[in-house]
Amino acid sequence: MNAQRDKKQRAVFTRRAMIIGGSQVALFSALTARLYEMEIVDHSRYSRLARKNAVSERLIAPERGLITDRNGIILAGNRQQWQALFLMTAASDPAATIARLERIVSLSPADRARLAKLATGPIHFLPILVKKDLGWDEMARLEVHRPSLPGLIIDRGFRRFYPLGPLTAHPVGYVVRPDSADAGREPVLALPGVRVGGSGIEKSANAALFGSPGIVEDEVDAGGAVVRVITRRPAREGHAVGLTLDAGLQRTAAGALNGRPGAAVLIDTSTGDLLAMASAPSFDPTWFDDGVPDHVWRRWTSKAAHHPLTDRATGGLYAPGSSFKPTVALAALEAGAITGDTRFFCSGHMKIGNRIFYCWLRSGHGSMDVASALQQSCDIFFYHVAMRTGIDRMAAMARHLGLTGREALALPNVAEGFIPTRRWAKQRQIDWTKGDTAVQGIGQGYTVLTPLALAVMAARIGTGRAVRPRIIRTVGAVEQTHPAATTLSLSDRHLALVRQGMAEVVNTPLGTAWGARLALRGARMAGKTGTAQVIGESAEMEAENYNDAELPWQDRPNALFVGYAPLDRPRFAAAVVIEHGTLLGPVKIARDLFAAALSRRRLAYGDESRPA
Repeated sequence: MNAQRDKKQRAVFTRRAMIIGGSQVALFSALTARLYEMEIVDHSRYSRLARKNAVSERLIAPERGLITDRNGIILAGNRQQWQALFLMTAASDPAATIARLERIVSLSPADRARLAKLATGPIHFLPILVKKDLGWDEMARLEVHRPSLPGLIIDRGFRRFYPLGPLTAHPVGYVVRPDSADAGREPVLALPGVRVGGSGIEKSANAALFGSPGIVEDEVDAGGAVVRVITRRPAREGHAVGLTLDAGLQRTAAGALNGRPGAAVLIDTSTGDLLAMASAPSFDPTWFDDGVPDHVWRRWTSKAAHHPLTDRATGGLYAPGSSFKPTVALAALEAGAITGDTRFFCSGHMKIGNRIFYCWLRSGHGSMDVASALQQSCDIFFYHVAMRTGIDRMAAMARHLGLTGREALALPNVAEGFIPTRRWAKQRQIDWTKGDTAVQGIGQGYTVLTPLALAVMAARIGTGRAVRPRIIRTVGAVEQTHPAATTLSLSDRHLALVRQGMAEVVNTPLGTAWGARLALRGARMAGKTGTAQVIGESAEMEAENYNDAELPWQDRPNALFVGYAPLDRPRFAAAVVIEHGTLLGPVKIARDLFAAALSRRRLAYGDESRPA
């Protein structure tokens, strides 16, 4: 019995052992298979997952491209800074980490308010700026506390700076923070320190200046703190943009304006290069990098500031006054309305319709031809000429000389000059009269033009070619193409008559600009002065021949000058406007610009009369 029972127990034990053993073999086989699958088959997948848990990837902002003048002088550059960033996704409690950060580095009230708002808002997947311009002591404190600050990143950043400041603020422009809509569409625009062009070349050439972002891979520990940088693919710096401006001549132009409201433009007639383009008053463009403080903005927008943000050179629209008379003369000559021998008598006034029209010289100029009328700026002569020529022909010549129509200039917000036409008047139900035409003939009435357009006009009259302005010379190392100036297809004889009058304006004692003529080693200039009323003159004011200088400053006429130099081989053309200025003020600025440009050219070539 006992033997039989022992036999049964051994059989049961054997079966159980086999079942247990088989189960163990099966389990081990399953584990082995799973381990094989994980280690061999799915190795790359789990490797990526493990790396993702240990490595944090982030974008880095590109450095903005430089803006330089024609000689390589920096007009807009970058200043390196160190900044503290915070990656919210790397911290289990972003609000607590931000609170610790605030105790370690000193923050402005604005920074504290911004971070407090971010801490209570949605999680940001891009680094946020804690503080820029870190000092060495601040960086040291942050490094010491790094283990308790998961998500902290200390990285290099850049700030935009403008070495010439207000002198080039209008053509070069400024940068601003991207708006929230743009940042939502393009993640790189949401990165700390990223700026986009807000005006001037900074805005129009933003795509070239911006560059491409880089990528940094950081190794992080279990708490999210950055242990080390694994790889760094540098951002690609934006292209450098070289302008046609000459920093020295820009200083001359801005210095001559000396803050007086107005503008000065100097153009190279051989290429169309804008060598100087100053507008006054101006502003400091660095304020826009972080946002203009309220007190600065209130100062800029106050009435006493005279609109410093307005680029008067390209966006200011002025009645040209007598500086428009060369265009009227060419329109009349080309239309056959007058010849070089045509004369009109100026007694100081004339009646047109029911109104008396006066010349600026109330005693009259006597008998005038086109050259002498330009020389002495006789209004009566040009009243007659305008009525003979007609407003449509004057408007057509203005377009031909570049005064109206939009030039393909690489700047935003370039204003388009305006000359009325009969069609325009009819569309607005204006009963156009001979008096209206006469007034446009001396650059008043509805006619408004920019200083840039007036400089182009002077360049075209001086050379007889369709000079086109440009301001961007190179992008990267690539010279920008610019169409060659074609002939204006105007009569050489007619151009010679107008040039003769413009030469006599400056170089003869009866000329209106004789008191500010150019004397530079035989080099002379030609041009045309202009004054333009800014208030409507009553019949009583005109009749009593009131004195402009006795009016309040804001009611005095604007003063203008257009011209070119040297006289025999025009290489430079200029236009200057001084709001409520004196007659010779703009002439002196143009003279100084021509003298500086000719001197620089002589230094470069040894001969200021070298052909264009």
